Amino acid sequence: MKFGSEIHSRTEPSRSTGRDVGRKRTTSAAIARHDDVRRRLKICLPDRCDKNMLCMLSLKEKDRPIIRKLLAAGCCARCVLRFCCMGTSSSYKQSYEDIHKELLAFIREENSQQSHDASGHTDDPPNKRMKMEDAISTDDSVTSEEPKTDLDICPVCLGVLQDFCDQTFVKQVSDAVKKEEYVLESLVLTVSLPAQLSVREQSCWLHVKQEVRDKSMCLGKDDVIQVKDAFKWAIQGKIGQELGAAVLANSQFEVGVGFAHPQTEEDCHFLATTCPDCFKPTKNKASVFTRMAVVKALEKISDENFKRHYPCPPKKPSSKCTALDTTCLHTSVFTAGRYNKYSRELPQTPWVIDGERRMDGSVEELIAAPLLSSFRADGFNFSSSGREDVDVRTLGTGRPFAVELLNPHRVKFNKTEIKQLQETINKSSDKIRVRDLQIVTREAMSRMKEGEEEKTKSYSALIWTEKAVSNTDLEFLENIKNLKIAQKTPLRVLHRRPLAVRQRVIHSISTTYLDTHHFTLKLCTQAGTYIKEFVHGDFGRTKPNLCDLMKTDADILELDVESVDIDWPPAIPD
Repeated sequence: MKFGSEIHSRTEPSRSTGRDVGRKRTTSAAIARHDDVRRRLKICLPDRCDKNMLCMLSLKEKDRPIIRKLLAAGCCARCVLRFCCMGTSSSYKQSYEDIHKELLAFIREENSQQSHDASGHTDDPPNKRMKMEDAISTDDSVTSEEPKTDLDICPVCLGVLQDFCDQTFVKQVSDAVKKEEYVLESLVLTVSLPAQLSVREQSCWLHVKQEVRDKSMCLGKDDVIQVKDAFKWAIQGKIGQELGAAVLANSQFEVGVGFAHPQTEEDCHFLATTCPDCFKPTKNKASVFTRMAVVKALEKISDENFKRHYPCPPKKPSSKCTALDTTCLHTSVFTAGRYNKYSRELPQTPWVIDGERRMDGSVEELIAAPLLSSFRADGFNFSSSGREDVDVRTLGTGRPFAVELLNPHRVKFNKTEIKQLQETINKSSDKIRVRDLQIVTREAMSRMKEGEEEKTKSYSALIWTEKAVSNTDLEFLENIKNLKIAQKTPLRVLHRRPLAVRQRVIHSISTTYLDTHHFTLKLCTQAGTYIKEFVHGDFGRTKPNLCDLMKTDADILELDVESVDIDWPPAIPD
């Protein structure tokens, strides 16, 4: 710092020995007075050997008026760095006290230089003392190093960058994560801030904007570092160290921290009058003053109009933000495989009619229960390539399915563990069996649905006919190829499917004669074909149908899915 270095340089020998003695006496008296002032104001001016401390924040001369203005307005040290456009993350990781001290030292460095320049080379100690004390006292409002009290809440960040970037809050967040018992390798920190912080940010920016404009400088609103970014820079690395996890922007595990400040919620209300079109009620939001709505309104309102409705700088609050509960969320993990269903009394999904469950168990529950337990997930979503009725079996290589596991607490499994998990599912019931179980990506999930209706499925059905038939009566069916049919939404599914007429294709038909009223019908059809309706006609809603073709009433007694010709997921060798 120049003030200290100037005092030190004046003790060096001079060519004029006569004046040397006088200058040394003057210098000794000045140092004594300087020390007295420093003790009274509790200001610690660093020596020359500590000047490197002032360079840690990379502050520049243009930052001085901004720092003065913001400190005088009561802004916290980290908010000062933000408005100085300090984009170095390491600057925000320092302790609040260290940042504050460096800012004050930076300001006092200017004061000391001004004091020396004003004093010139006069040898009059009283004048020098007066200049030095005046220089320090003029900045008394912004250079106090007294510990921050609860009344010194930053009017811009409302204490977020003051009181929630220390090790105490780091441990609070980390303990909340540890309590959930996630197995994690990395994390990403998300932050939710009160919407009114955007209003206060605008107010402070306009307050500083005039200062820099008067000095022929420019401070764009987009140049100011966001509170959210500064907070992340200050704390996310510490949370990662506490949890032993890397901090990655693309991590699948999210640690969420949020803040609220009810005392200042009305800060946003004037915007509803000035920009009413930005605030429209929505079903899922408790308040119209969402952050996005507030930001949109602030982009529309003029500086003059803003100043008429809101003070610049913003008023100091009497309390700091409240930290909300820490949330943890892992992105979904997807598992896939194929299942066989051997029971004619097992629905694919829970069968609930008018709020009452009709049957115990389901395919999805038998598969999902062991997965939920192993992945320690909060829930699941089951999907498959089509579905069979409760009285229909699924044979052959099975039906492709996928299970989305919501917020899993464990996600890493090797091939042996997945194989053991498949065996656990298969041992849990003799009604189903799973094969080719594996973990897949979200993108791969789409392959199960892609071109689903262009795929083919094979069925085997036991048919009853009202009229007695012979083997010869069935031969003509073998010759039917690529029969086009029109199916109006069946009556039995009309409560859950939209009314429509769907065009489908019966690719091939084969039969096996059993007796005069029974035969086995094998079909290869376009996926999505309603087989039962093709057999009995559904009161004429499917045309043509088997009854029309055979000119007799017919019905289906048993139905099995023999194959679902979708090459997904990849087969896994035993």
